[in-house]
Amino acid sequence: MKIVADIGIPFLKEAVRTGWPEVELQQFSPDEIDRLAVRDADVLVVRTRTRVDSDLLDGSRVRLVCTATIGYDHIDTEWCEAYGIAWTACPGCNAQAVCDYIEEVLNDIYRPISECPKAPNDQRPTIGIVGVGHVGSLVARMAERCGLHVLLNDPPRGIGVSLDEIAQNCDIITFHVPLTDDTHYLCNADFLRRCKPGALIINAARGGVVDEEALLRSGHPYVLDTWEGEPHISAEVLAGARLASMHIAGYSQQGKRNATQMCLTAIAERFSLPEIAIPAAAMTDAQGDTSPGWLRRITERLKAAPDQFEPLRRTYPLR
Repeated sequence: MKIVADIGIPFLKEAVRTGWPEVELQQFSPDEIDRLAVRDADVLVVRTRTRVDSDLLDGSRVRLVCTATIGYDHIDTEWCEAYGIAWTACPGCNAQAVCDYIEEVLNDIYRPISECPKAPNDQRPTIGIVGVGHVGSLVARMAERCGLHVLLNDPPRGIGVSLDEIAQNCDIITFHVPLTDDTHYLCNADFLRRCKPGALIINAARGGVVDEEALLRSGHPYVLDTWEGEPHISAEVLAGARLASMHIAGYSQQGKRNATQMCLTAIAERFSLPEIAIPAAAMTDAQGDTSPGWLRRITERLKAAPDQFEPLRRTYPLR
């Protein structure tokens, strides 16, 4: 049996080597994962940088695709299912890390956010959370703990108020939805016109959820972690951001560990292999910068070198 995987997926090599010594594992950078690399693989483990479709998999023996990410819009799921290729994502794997990212945004812009409970009710910001799944529900609890007024919007789950009410009433609006036909440009020019003047827009979901050109023209302050056309992002949109990062909101050691473990579990179930866990020795103390102002320092580095989006992301030390 053979697994081909993105080299940027941590702890996978240690787990396979110790738990499944009979399984061959080959790891490649995203741009090296091509038809030749996957031709004789049984399993493909990827991140968002690999487009998984007929161009990649047709003629291969791949029977399972695992993406070590929450989102899966980089996988042509219909084609995979039509050709008997199972696929799985890792919902919720990095939810806490994304929530921590949003809290850092609030601490930076409404500093310190912990002071909000001491403010009179009519002076506390109102935050609108669009998408109340794994991430959004954690963000809601964090915002309530910090004393913000919270409005929720998630029609598919039957939760909360309308988008129009979010626009009209919120000082902060943060998006935590998957990218689908229904959510593409959910935050568009019409939505932004209906928002309160000066409302802060945050996107740490997927790039296409927000129309970035409309956002830039709207005059609203904004924070972006996910971008259209990654890694080739708009320098103009980046320059206008209050805070910005290179799709690393979910990059914590725990989040990465969770994703890798979920992929290992899916592989074990699909191929009747013994369940294995990531060896404790593979886990190291996180080296990422989490001291106050860490997101502003990331913003400065990215704005100084917008063409280095992917190298900065690839070398970002896990928090």
